[in-house]
Amino acid sequence: QVQFVESGGGEVRAGGSLRLSCAASGSTFSINAAGWYRQAPGKQRVLVAAISSGGRTNYVDSVKGRFTISKDNSKNTVYLEMNSLKPEDTAVYYCAADRTIATILRRLDDYWGQGTQVTVSS
Repeated sequence: QVQFVESGGGEVRAGGSLRLSCAASGSTFSINAAGWYRQAPGKQRVLVAAISSGGRTNYVDSVKGRFTISKDNSKNTVYLEMNSLKPEDTAVYYCAADRTIATILRRLDDYWGQGTQVTVSS
């Protein structure tokens, strides 16, 4: 089973930046799509960014222009660069990988992991 280790979270003021990393065991990201999703207390999970095996990216509207997802297949790592952070970005961020971005969306509630906490203060 693939294991993910998310890191890079922290507490920043509004307007600040963070870079999240997700390292996976195995050659996952070179052959699969990957995504970052977040969950705030009492709220549903939201897939905020995804990248296909071929490098095509998708973003939820609320983060477009502020977040950038990328991956390094040689390091089996996916990144999420987050700029112009807002208090509403506060959540635990998780990564996931699956065959396609559509599969990640469909199975979003099935994934689990330790995640990394992002807290944005106003």
